[in-house]
Amino acid sequence: MDDNAYMARAVRLAERGVGWVSPNPLVGAVLVKDGRIIGQGWHARCGGLHAERAALADCREDPAGAVLYVTLEPCCHTGRQPPCTDAILAAGIRRVVVGSMDPNPLVAGKGVKILRAHGVEVETGVAKAACDALNPVFFHYIRTRRPYVVMKYAMTLDGKIAAYTGASRWITGEAARQRVHRDRHRYRGILAGVGTVLADDPLLTCRMPGGRNPVRVICDTHLRTPLKSRVVRTAAQAETIFATCVADPRRIAPYTDAGCQVWTLPEQGGRVQVSALMDRLGAAEIDGVLLEGGGTLNWAMLEAGLVQRVQAYIAPKLLGGAGAKSPVEGRGAAAPDQGVRLKNMTVTALGADFLLEGDVDADVYGTH
Repeated sequence: MDDNAYMARAVRLAERGVGWVSPNPLVGAVLVKDGRIIGQGWHARCGGLHAERAALADCREDPAGAVLYVTLEPCCHTGRQPPCTDAILAAGIRRVVVGSMDPNPLVAGKGVKILRAHGVEVETGVAKAACDALNPVFFHYIRTRRPYVVMKYAMTLDGKIAAYTGASRWITGEAARQRVHRDRHRYRGILAGVGTVLADDPLLTCRMPGGRNPVRVICDTHLRTPLKSRVVRTAAQAETIFATCVADPRRIAPYTDAGCQVWTLPEQGGRVQVSALMDRLGAAEIDGVLLEGGGTLNWAMLEAGLVQRVQAYIAPKLLGGAGAKSPVEGRGAAAPDQGVRLKNMTVTALGADFLLEGDVDADVYGTH
């Protein structure tokens, strides 16, 4: 096996931490000595061992003189865990192969510099694209201190997210819905508007076996969510936050009594200021959000430049209806060339449905 093969193994190990490491990055590590793997590990949970230390703990023989393959630059500061550079040096590792560099200002090349200063051979950028693909959430969060936002919706081939009656279950089939629940496990938060709650009374939980529920965030300017709604009644089982402009303690008390958190935020244009909400979520270490809003909230997030990725699940059916809801409403773009553009598009078949997804093109974002 060569450097790229060992790093590919480290990438697969890193993926085992999906859904559990937030707000930390996904990282995998492989220790190789004399052409044999002698230890491997990954960052399994926030607060747990980092991948490098997990690989050393798994080591079946003296790691002195070994090569360490790690998907992200080793940390050199004390956070929830001590510096991994210390463990690497103490173990006598002779060579470290790194996939991605860490943009965290506390690291940002310092880890590599420390290792080299102590005589360790370091090579960077090996399988960089695959390693970078592990951590778009972490990279965005560490640079902006705001969540990485994935706007997700399911629609028919004629662009409807519900029939003219408001009925929306189900637009897509079982395979597509299973994929959604995997993403609810992947991202730390899920964001919806009060309109979605009033129309569908959703749970907004993860029904993937062994999955983790996201923190539910409801954008509810006037605090209209019924106390009998499922998100309120299940607040003791799944963390729930209401983002509102209401400040009256008497209005707020029934929600907090039910176990919800209520954040009173600034108002903008008669609604909760979504940029202030993203700042608050970032401060709460919610690093990634799956946006499952209706057309109004989706447009507000797009207009504010707060969406990084879009997932459109498309069902091969037509609903029609002039008044039937579409996934993005609001004011909208004034002309086709002023719309939000996507890049790096992929298409995935999920049963009879298709998932189209891509990154928002930051170079032209905001021109609409």
